[in-house]
Amino acid sequence: MPLTERTLLGPGPSNPYPEATAGLAAPPLGHLDPEFINVLEGTCARLRTVWGTSNPVTLPLSGTGSIGMETAFANTVRPGDVAVIAVNGLFGTRMCEVASRYGAEVVRVDHTWGQPVDVERVLAAHPSPAIIAAVHAETSTGVASDMAALGQAVRERLPETLLVADCVTSLAGSQMAVDDWGVDIAYAGTQKCLGVTPGLAPFTFSERAWARRVEVPPVWYLDLGLLGAYVRGGPGGRTYHHTAPVSMIASLDAALERIEHEGLQEVTERHRAAGELLQNGLQEMGLELFAAEGYRLPQLTSVRVPEGVDSAKVREQLLVEYGIEIGAGAGEYASSVWRIGLMGHNARLDRAELLLGALGRILGR
Repeated sequence: MPLTERTLLGPGPSNPYPEATAGLAAPPLGHLDPEFINVLEGTCARLRTVWGTSNPVTLPLSGTGSIGMETAFANTVRPGDVAVIAVNGLFGTRMCEVASRYGAEVVRVDHTWGQPVDVERVLAAHPSPAIIAAVHAETSTGVASDMAALGQAVRERLPETLLVADCVTSLAGSQMAVDDWGVDIAYAGTQKCLGVTPGLAPFTFSERAWARRVEVPPVWYLDLGLLGAYVRGGPGGRTYHHTAPVSMIASLDAALERIEHEGLQEVTERHRAAGELLQNGLQEMGLELFAAEGYRLPQLTSVRVPEGVDSAKVREQLLVEYGIEIGAGAGEYASSVWRIGLMGHNARLDRAELLLGALGRILGR
């Protein structure tokens, strides 16, 4: 039975770029086929461009964004290592959970949800942590944190500390320069601003982090040493690790090529313009935005549900009557916040206007 076509304006997944869909439908190749290896190498090179890095260990991991989080901690945490983790939403909380499972002594720095990460509070949490981790674009609240400021402060005051950044909702939608920012390890997902279906986690790992990595991590599948022998090769050539999701990688490569042709700056500006139109329209409708002013993500807008309005019923009406999906809030805000994504192929003025028109009619505004 064919699935219903939706306009996916929630926190992810988003509708893919047409080029990504075409790439997914191309004839599959073997994961060691020379033609596929060329595609993989091109994908890794294009990922370095969107990450703003020269890291050799930059690759699409097999799995969604969460596999990127697992890989980051599995390859850096030794039992007893102190990991200072900024928590200003659901995914900071999840970082704490993952790091602790690999044996880290987690020092949690809690913030009010909807507020950006406070650099000074994070750095004051411990005198010499092995790792500091934070979310660049918190999907649960729609707030952006200043990763450049955090990276600069870590480099100046804690030069031995590795910095981990969750960029699942920011990569290819916000300005990204992990090398300039001093970020050692970063991960994302394909289903948001990259405009690809879910299934891969773009990942980058600095040479500094590589020199300090856990050489035999507790999870075989996420061992960057083994993965690197396949992706980067070595004196004896490429070593089989697991069967790469070849069609997903071809789809990602097609989307990255499309982004390259448009231009990264132009793509970022398109996300900014669509988000600005949406947020201004919501406020003109009398709705209140949730994330702190000045730190609002253009690609993911969080808005408070008006008093007396049934959040779930409105989302159901949007889905049934208009074929539009938006997201509920997360955690304690599940019924009091909506999350609206304009990401990748949906980062367009017409998508913002479509949502504003439909929501305005349903709310009688």
